[in-house]
Amino acid sequence: MLLFVASGQGWLKIDGSFIELKAGGLYVGFPGQLVEANVHSLDERGVYHMSFDVMYALEQEGERALDMMKQLLRNEVNGEVTSSSPVAVGVICQMIYHHTLKKDGLQRYYGQIRFQELLYTMFYDGAYAEKTDLTSPIEHVKAYMEQNYAKRLTIEKLANVARMSSRHFMRLFKKRYGYSPVDYLTLYRIKQAQILMRNDHSYRLKDVASYVGYQDETYFRRKFKQISGIPPAAFIRNSKQKIAAIHSVSIGILLALQIIPCAAPASHPWTYYYRRKYETDKVMPLAESETTWLEQLRLVKPDYIITIGTESESLKSQLQSIAPVCDFPWEKGDWREHLRYVASFLDRSDIAEVWLQRYEEKAKIIKNQLTDFIRKDRLVVLKVHGEALQMLGPRSIASVFYVDMQMEGPEGVETYWERGTVTIKELSVLNVERILLIVGDDETSRQTWSAVRKSEEWLELLAVQNGRMDILLSSVLLDYTAFTHELMLDEILKLWQDRP
Repeated sequence: MLLFVASGQGWLKIDGSFIELKAGGLYVGFPGQLVEANVHSLDERGVYHMSFDVMYALEQEGERALDMMKQLLRNEVNGEVTSSSPVAVGVICQMIYHHTLKKDGLQRYYGQIRFQELLYTMFYDGAYAEKTDLTSPIEHVKAYMEQNYAKRLTIEKLANVARMSSRHFMRLFKKRYGYSPVDYLTLYRIKQAQILMRNDHSYRLKDVASYVGYQDETYFRRKFKQISGIPPAAFIRNSKQKIAAIHSVSIGILLALQIIPCAAPASHPWTYYYRRKYETDKVMPLAESETTWLEQLRLVKPDYIITIGTESESLKSQLQSIAPVCDFPWEKGDWREHLRYVASFLDRSDIAEVWLQRYEEKAKIIKNQLTDFIRKDRLVVLKVHGEALQMLGPRSIASVFYVDMQMEGPEGVETYWERGTVTIKELSVLNVERILLIVGDDETSRQTWSAVRKSEEWLELLAVQNGRMDILLSSVLLDYTAFTHELMLDEILKLWQDRP
């Protein structure tokens, strides 16, 4: 059985083990266990209880499936699963409930598909919790905040969870995450509100505010606008618009503007990453064939289409026959100007400026956290792409390091930025002190990296010998866009915080 507590309080006993229920918690009971529960103080969100069977043709396969489920949850306490986004889980549960009540068989079948999605979310969160280091008191408090964001959380209470003084806790939290605890909690609450408002436009604003921990609707409105750049009503209105992204770089611009594209290239890693992060299945994956994806766009009927200035006049004309087109000039300006250009076209300049202000503040904090030792290292950012070793320069995701962090490359590196590729022998001549490496997801790139890392020339590089070579998350970090720059800031914290 699965029990999701969307609201309320209570207790659960599984084979006599007592668990205090909390809003946003997922609880699991296995065959043969005695489960008792008492829940009270519910609101309209309620509690979802689901029983299900695991069936296979062979009995041993069924036993293996149950063992797998228990193994995935082995580190969770007494059957309790920590969800990364209680709002998203609540939306899925509501959809399951809605579809299973339908008389139409296809609708009920769709409810079963949603249940599979719920299981996937639960297992994913369980696996992530196992890999995440929560040994740090600050990490533990961050997880506590994300699970209890709807409750009244004070600095004193959070400091008690961390078992340190309030002043020391606030200093360490900001050092690690770039936000004060209060600012992080506010940001997290508003993001949860956005998920709820984006997926269901029928919620009253008062209910949304209460759901994410604000009893004062006026205060919630003010905070929402402060974080989002627009009032809640405008956010709901905007979320009803359908905006298509023709190129992968358009996706990173739209996400910074709080827009999930209604259609985007199927070949881009958003297929996995963005759907997982934003809990949406409303994105049409555009085929590679121009004829096919044009027909897909006609079926989607977007309100706007975002593309870059590389299309032929014939294609532009076809796009304009479908919806108004924003054709931003890729060669002009940097990623900030690209964001502002698209924001102006969509009448969302306020959102862009709030986003940019928050980005600059975060970048400044992170830069100040890096030790002088790290910032003085001569850095190169490399990408293994196919059989080539590419050198990324300031007009790429590497601008986070060279522009925002104000790090420098070795003398003569500009030549390779212009050329785009580099050999290991040339790297040794550059006398590189620190390397950041991105390996492509394709098999050829992985084979190239496997050969490179074993070569004597690579092992003799100064950065490699000194242990100053880090591998970055591939795929979603490659685009030169606003959203991927923010992701890279978070990656810097993981890479270099508290490290020489």
